[in-house]
Amino acid sequence: MADANFYASLQTGMLAASDKPFLVSPDGHALGYAECDRISGSLANLFTAAGLVPGDRLLARTEKSPLALLVYLACLRSGVIYVPVNPACTEDEMAYFARDTTPSLFIGDAKHCDLVDSATGITTFTLDADGKGTLAEEAARESSSHDVVASNAGDVAVLIYTSGTTGAPKGAMLSHGNLVANAATLYKSWGWSREDVLLHCLPIFHVHGLFVATHLALLGTSTLLFEPRFDSRRVIELLPQATVFMGVPTYYTRLLQEDAFTREACSHVRLFVSGSAPLLPETFVSFRDRTGHNILERYGMSETGMLVSNPLAGERVAGTVGYPLAGVETRVCGEDGRPVAKGGIGVLQVRGPNVFSGYWNKPELNSTEFQDGYFITGDLVEVAEDGRISIVGRNKDMIISGGLNVYPKEIENVLDAQPGIRESAVFGVPHPDFGEGVVAAVVAQAGASLDTDALIRACRDHLAGYKTPKSILMLGDLPRNTMGKVQKNRLREEYADLFKTP
Repeated sequence: MADANFYASLQTGMLAASDKPFLVSPDGHALGYAECDRISGSLANLFTAAGLVPGDRLLARTEKSPLALLVYLACLRSGVIYVPVNPACTEDEMAYFARDTTPSLFIGDAKHCDLVDSATGITTFTLDADGKGTLAEEAARESSSHDVVASNAGDVAVLIYTSGTTGAPKGAMLSHGNLVANAATLYKSWGWSREDVLLHCLPIFHVHGLFVATHLALLGTSTLLFEPRFDSRRVIELLPQATVFMGVPTYYTRLLQEDAFTREACSHVRLFVSGSAPLLPETFVSFRDRTGHNILERYGMSETGMLVSNPLAGERVAGTVGYPLAGVETRVCGEDGRPVAKGGIGVLQVRGPNVFSGYWNKPELNSTEFQDGYFITGDLVEVAEDGRISIVGRNKDMIISGGLNVYPKEIENVLDAQPGIRESAVFGVPHPDFGEGVVAAVVAQAGASLDTDALIRACRDHLAGYKTPKSILMLGDLPRNTMGKVQKNRLREEYADLFKTP
């Protein structure tokens, strides 16, 4: 049925909102809701003219712009699976995404369109950072009338790529039903209304900016102040026009470094939300003392959308992520898969209408990443007597730097391929700005001489910038346990103060 398509659940409100601003660009240009619906219809017709049918993949490597966001909406209404990737990804990473998704259409800048077209022969449209290119030109020639494609709740709407411990990125298959369920739950939980104005500084290739922030505005036909990136001084300038701000912890630490960030600057905002990485208790307290606001911290994953949230009304406790959202079932299990007693520490498992169905082209993982219908998050948690959840660590080696997931194996694969390296171990340690900084410990082959600058350049050539180590340590050997496994916990402990300011 067509009403299972997520866009169908948004369109009635969008048309009723008529010319109310959906998003306002930095230059003051406002895109109304009716115009948003018309342009996404033209884009959907362009995709159809290019030969795409429901279930085909559209790979997008785009900078943040209004038109880039409308590409996503056009995919929803046409039944095409949207595949966003970080515009900072390298050519090697792009080649992998193209192989894995076998897209029918690619949208990106001219350079990457040429690369993808020559490698795969698929249709490409250029979309520059300013929103111009062949995509805009061709869509302008298409009709804006486009019926929403009938979709089942289980039909895949988006593939969100998240790297794995094996080093191969995995595409989480998120359905129309997943998107509808999570958006509706957050709308109610966070007291959203048509009058809200969201200051949007997040990237739109990521769940936080693409789903959490944008979906709530769309569902409520409220307005986005749509900034291309986070800039602390620009945020302070715009806060008096906003009622909600969402960010990663790095945003909040940088705001606190600005003298102009005062209680008065925040007086019009009703809600500050933090996610994508743990918010340090000291940041929570400093923010409260400076502004009078308690940041609402929540927890989610690419595979699930949002799972847990501190309450809108009620105590928000520093260092905790709150309670399971409505419809989300949680349990905490030990390494043996058995539930642990309340108050004990174990791996969080979740299930609910927001949880994805599995990984694209990875059926072998779909049997190991789920247990009794629960998705195994890999995050270690402690649950208080009242049900409040605290994230205490990660069962996997994942690093969260600046709100973005970094998987060590992916970086180790690049380093281990460099001449003169015997082995490497990548881990994260506290960083005052990024939350965690990526560190690589490398061991040279006998007689080899290594250049740390050259190793960092090699990482930059093959990996997105945020995955590049901020420090490379030359060690004689890596610490191991009696079974020969590298003890990254010892490395994390020994170098915990590496980025600490003297």
